[in-house]
Amino acid sequence: MSTALTDLVTMSNRIGQPEWDAVILGEGNTSISVGDGTFYVKGSGCSLETMGADDFVHLRQNDILTLLDEDSVSEERLKEVYESAKVNPAQSKRPSVETVFHALALSYEGINVVAHTHATAVNMLTCSPKWAENLAGRLCPDEAVVLGRDSVFVPYVDPGVILAKEIKTGIDNYIAQYGELPRAVYMQNHGFIALAPSTREACNITAMAIKAARMRLGCLQAGGIAHLDVETVNHLLGRPDEKYRQAALAGE
Repeated sequence: MSTALTDLVTMSNRIGQPEWDAVILGEGNTSISVGDGTFYVKGSGCSLETMGADDFVHLRQNDILTLLDEDSVSEERLKEVYESAKVNPAQSKRPSVETVFHALALSYEGINVVAHTHATAVNMLTCSPKWAENLAGRLCPDEAVVLGRDSVFVPYVDPGVILAKEIKTGIDNYIAQYGELPRAVYMQNHGFIALAPSTREACNITAMAIKAARMRLGCLQAGGIAHLDVETVNHLLGRPDEKYRQAALAGE
């Protein structure tokens, strides 16, 4: 088993542990780039907590990305592309319905791992009327260090190719605004996506997003959310000691 796949299994099982409250049953999906134009993605219907190497599907990335150029994609077309993109045609599992946005996210240089979860605390906010307002910005230095200066917010659309296109728009707009990759994507009435260079960072981002959601829920109960101002966040992310801590948390 490749190192990439081993790391993906370990990360997925960790995020799937009940104490994280990030997913239950078959919720969520994860992926990792192999670095040769292929990637592994969770098989549909598997549980992150218990899945093993055989539960991930090995796919050719460019084959999946062609779907983004099509105006409409039927279920039959999606299945056809998923099957033809398999590195091992004998693999019987079907890739996750979210495979297209995994292929998309992994196409950005610097994103090697994607972890999508449905944490209860996060979805209490993504399913609320002021979801983007309540999840925007940063509340404390640690949130800024781990999740970056802000997040991408994606309105609810049907899972699959349409969602992948919306995520692409969000990532591209973030890069245009900040000149760097986002690490956190919140999807209305759906969940959270961690974008990371490594499995360790994907776990860190996911854990911090869950804590941040709980903090926001508590703040709302206590009278409202007091964000750090933009200048403070920029200052924090430029401090040498915070850059050192960021690298240490990432295992660099």
